[in-house]
Amino acid sequence: MNTDTRPLAIALMGPTASGKTALALDWAQRFGGEIVSVDSALVYRGLDIGAAKPTADELAAVPHHLIDVRDPWQRYSAADFANDARAAVEDIVARGRLPILAGGTGLYFRALLHGLSPMPEADPAMRAQLEAEAGERGWAAMHVELAQVDPIAAARIHATDPQRIQRALEVYRLSGRAISDWQRESAAASQRFPCRVLKLAVAPQDRAVLHARIERRFDAMLDAGFLDEVHALRAMPALRTHPAPLDLPALRAVGYRQAWEHLDGALSAIAFRDRAIFATRQLAKRQFTWLRGALDLRWFDPAIDGVRLEAALRGFLAA
Repeated sequence: MNTDTRPLAIALMGPTASGKTALALDWAQRFGGEIVSVDSALVYRGLDIGAAKPTADELAAVPHHLIDVRDPWQRYSAADFANDARAAVEDIVARGRLPILAGGTGLYFRALLHGLSPMPEADPAMRAQLEAEAGERGWAAMHVELAQVDPIAAARIHATDPQRIQRALEVYRLSGRAISDWQRESAAASQRFPCRVLKLAVAPQDRAVLHARIERRFDAMLDAGFLDEVHALRAMPALRTHPAPLDLPALRAVGYRQAWEHLDGALSAIAFRDRAIFATRQLAKRQFTWLRGALDLRWFDPAIDGVRLEAALRGFLAA
């Protein structure tokens, strides 16, 4: 007898172009669910066609969460996602609905369901380097540097507190991420996820089938006006004047970087298409690698395992 009385939720994972969106929409409509997007591209406004964002009709048919929550020049960390998604899940459950977590961003899933790894440990070599820099520049200048990379931490740490300045800069230089992000993630990880979750992965058994889907979908994106979408992004003042727009997380989404370079004249139309499709296949490969390492994850190929997949879903919801 199951003694876990938490409400239920579904986690629907899989590589890009594996059919997650269609399944999530179907399940939400049949079982009274709402979809929480677990996708690092869909959080950005203006990334629609190239990110395969749900259509206006799909968004109208089923409530969606964590879509269009940031502008493309803003950053959105895994900690931000975990906090926002947890609030969305709790709201969905409070209204008697079924949360369906659907997407392919493994880091987001891990942050939400399990929390992330603790921040980097102390590194003697890095600490010695920071001490030497502080000896030359002064801790006030080091605090100014901290304010540039982590304004949240700098606001909490006084310019005359060398130990905490050193630790914050050490974490940033070792990981490339702000210590304030790590601290938010640690707080989120300490809380048990409020639902009992059925974790499902969907993907074609034959990798060639997925590759063909990726190619067809990208060509459909081009036909739908993907390059016009990137033109519109390039015209946004905050991106047009940004010193390094391709370093922004939003524009690191597959397809967008290659489209940007094509519009800059650095890639021909043929090279742009080939590189974008290759980058999407590489993304799918990384997603497979992450999914294979996930525990208690049940795999299905919807094209041939539809009956078993439906049975697994109904069995969980009836438990």
